[in-house]
Amino acid sequence: MSMKQELIKKIENKTLTMGVCGLGYVGLPLAVDKAKHGFKTVGFDVQAAKVDMVNAGQNYIGDVVDADLQELVSSGMLSATTDFSKVCDVDFIAICVPTPLDAHQQPDISYVKNSTIEIAKHLTKGTMVVLESTSYPGTTEELLKPILEEGSGLKCGEDFYLGFSPERVDPGNLIYKTSNTPKVVGAIGKDAAEVISMVYSAILDSDVHTVSCPAVAEMEKILENTYRNINIGLVNELAILCHKMGINIWEVIDAAKTKPYGFQAFYPGPGLGGHCIPLDPYYLSWKAREFGFHTSMIEASMMINDRMPEYTVERAGKILNRYKKALNGAKVLVLGVAYKQDIDDYRESPAVHVIEEFHKTGANVDFYDPFIPKYRNKGVWYGGLAEINPEVLRQYDLICITTAHTPVDYEMVANVGVPVFDCKNVTQNVVNKENIEVL
Repeated sequence: MSMKQELIKKIENKTLTMGVCGLGYVGLPLAVDKAKHGFKTVGFDVQAAKVDMVNAGQNYIGDVVDADLQELVSSGMLSATTDFSKVCDVDFIAICVPTPLDAHQQPDISYVKNSTIEIAKHLTKGTMVVLESTSYPGTTEELLKPILEEGSGLKCGEDFYLGFSPERVDPGNLIYKTSNTPKVVGAIGKDAAEVISMVYSAILDSDVHTVSCPAVAEMEKILENTYRNINIGLVNELAILCHKMGINIWEVIDAAKTKPYGFQAFYPGPGLGGHCIPLDPYYLSWKAREFGFHTSMIEASMMINDRMPEYTVERAGKILNRYKKALNGAKVLVLGVAYKQDIDDYRESPAVHVIEEFHKTGANVDFYDPFIPKYRNKGVWYGGLAEINPEVLRQYDLICITTAHTPVDYEMVANVGVPVFDCKNVTQNVVNKENIEVL
């Protein structure tokens, strides 16, 4: 029986052992879905604390159901380890590690590289390796393939299969989770593409779209988020223009989205946040320079979005000026440090950058976020207010709303008499708008 036939048989009778490298926002939900669909799953992570929590059935990811994790761990279907030698026990391993930017805004693929090196040491014949971490087109074939072959002594396509299937995790999305979001798969060779696609079809309640090679899948992921980056950059630029013209950009967008075709609504804000949209365009523009090509439209949108925190603070300063106050020495309360509403994730959050900009002006800044009591930035921890009420709010010279968390009583915030700079249009239904300015 060929390697392909053996793997197909294991998929069909669910004797295939799954592995997930990286137990964060992408990896843990994926591991849970694999185990829920009847495949014994092993999670790998270099952080012992995460491994211990998983093995104790303690959940730390919002998109994972606590009861699901506890049941899967107690039944032996899901376990975690820091010991990469156990890679030899799995038939399929997905790499779901961070791919951030370094201090020079260039791709940092060290997590992917180091994980691949560890996997290569223990890779056995008949294993499927799939990169899910977002990276530049060519990563799978140019980086992973040589490392795996040299580190294991095995031949890609003959002894093991290698592919790329981009993660599509949207933390806090109430409709689309890992299990029901369509998957894209690109692999080296037709057999690899077929078998890896079969794996995802067996563990997800969604369609699997197979493309011709990993580079197509890698570029597809970049396209998804660059599309959003560019459109958000467009609407942010229009927001700046509309403010100068005395036009409400939010009303403009509401009017435009009545068109049933040819328009998708994007909204302005104090910047871009999250694990993909602010980062992915940098991966593409970096790779493009290898071919002597400059992604001018993409780079322009990145410049606009990157400047929004600074613009937000400039607008805040002008609001205070109207009240005969300066930013230097002013007491400012930032409402929300998560990068999007109703989640506890502050990766690349624009609110964190807004706070940094306020600090540069000499303002005294506090924050309140019902989902994030504290956050870490550049090695320093910052603690937020435990609660807000009219008495607390009246202590500030300005309230800046940077995240649209639904548990916050914005009617109360608007009615305490303190100037409010609303960057998310959450006060649109407040009747008395005398002290409110919207981005």
